[in-house]
Amino acid sequence: MNSPFVERVADTTLPTPFGTFAMVGYRDADEHEHVALIAPHTPLHDETGESAPLVRLHSECLTGDALGSLRCDCGQQLQAALKVIAGRGSGAVLYLRGHEGRGIGLLEKLKAYTLQDQGVDTVDANLALGHPADARDYRAAAAMLSDLGLPQVTLLSSNPAKEDALRDLGITVAQRSPLFVPEHAENARYLATKRARMAHDVPDHESDVWHELLQGRVSTEISDGVDRELVDIYAPIVDAGSPFVIAQLAQSLDGFIASSTGDANFVSGPQDRQHLHRLRALVDAVIVGAGTVCSDDPQLTVRDAPGVNPVRVVLDPKGRIPQTAKVLNDPAAPTVWVTGGDVEVPPLADHVSHWPIQLTDSHIPAATVVTALSGQGWGRILVEGGGKTVSDFLEAGLLDSLSLTTAPMLIGDGVPGLRFAGNPALAGALRAPVRRFMLGDDLLTQVWFRAIPEGEAPS
Repeated sequence: MNSPFVERVADTTLPTPFGTFAMVGYRDADEHEHVALIAPHTPLHDETGESAPLVRLHSECLTGDALGSLRCDCGQQLQAALKVIAGRGSGAVLYLRGHEGRGIGLLEKLKAYTLQDQGVDTVDANLALGHPADARDYRAAAAMLSDLGLPQVTLLSSNPAKEDALRDLGITVAQRSPLFVPEHAENARYLATKRARMAHDVPDHESDVWHELLQGRVSTEISDGVDRELVDIYAPIVDAGSPFVIAQLAQSLDGFIASSTGDANFVSGPQDRQHLHRLRALVDAVIVGAGTVCSDDPQLTVRDAPGVNPVRVVLDPKGRIPQTAKVLNDPAAPTVWVTGGDVEVPPLADHVSHWPIQLTDSHIPAATVVTALSGQGWGRILVEGGGKTVSDFLEAGLLDSLSLTTAPMLIGDGVPGLRFAGNPALAGALRAPVRRFMLGDDLLTQVWFRAIPEGEAPS
């Protein structure tokens, strides 16, 4: 299917260090050639318009993308976008030719570099050469998205002008997710100009260190305060690589994660809830049991920290979660509904996949789930709840780490947290190195069943 502005010329695949993408080549009416890289589980041709996969519009930059220029952040942005989208397993990167130097061409961009060397900023350099500050045309991008069956997207960009351009061209932008990469001395002025004169998003106070962690790197430029805490808590998780399975629970001093009525709002405080959202941002997939969905109806998205929503996985052996559940209706993230092999499910939204799995003693085998997710490239997994689901993964020996937050309250009776077949003698109790941090009034204990990455000794 071709639009009046682009012709679809070739379909192939492209293996990359981040994963294998479907690759589609286009030629537009101005004879520019473009490509789209599509992750394997992207919901294409969604007639309902409900899915909004993550999409990056990347403007061609020979100096940054191919030559590693430090004058801009383009090469870093391209690598970061490919990594994020491949890790999520859904979404697309559109590589747009003819956008060199914000649309003025390679040689004109080099002339602009000469002016910048004399102290002119990037906007004034383009203007001094008789060009607009930004001459890019997004008609090809909109036509490619339409051809691919992506009329609604989550735009991975810090540039609001891209969002406005797509909307003007008939593409629905459900939301825009900023993409920050670390800055350095050579591109600091360039980034400052984009933010001051072109309305690009400004990172918050923690973004430099946090976004390094999101890209799988630990910043070496660490100050005290928030930056130090971020590195102390999350660097071992980042350094653990993939595959990696971590579980999270928040419980009272007497070991309950909810009251006897199932009320869990809220056991822990706001700092621990932000911690949970940071964990979601650092993994590929988040797992919950059917009981958690039935009682809490969670969104399982990243809202209290910068980052991309993980794939949502619901373990539901009997297929009992309600059709009104947010995970089945909110297209903010791909969702995998895992049931017993004989469970029939109703028609599902395009963002939801059904995985029937053979049960063992009426349970979904945790090891089978981890293997299946890793096979999709989702090797970094967060087991979020409830207590029974976390306990099943712990008892199966699948957890590399446990993030256990204890709140200063006594519930008395309620829904228990960890419960598993222990040893009758305390000498045989499960022990592992721990690290402890205060999150407001709550105590976070990181338990490391796998060796803590080198250089991160337990506290």
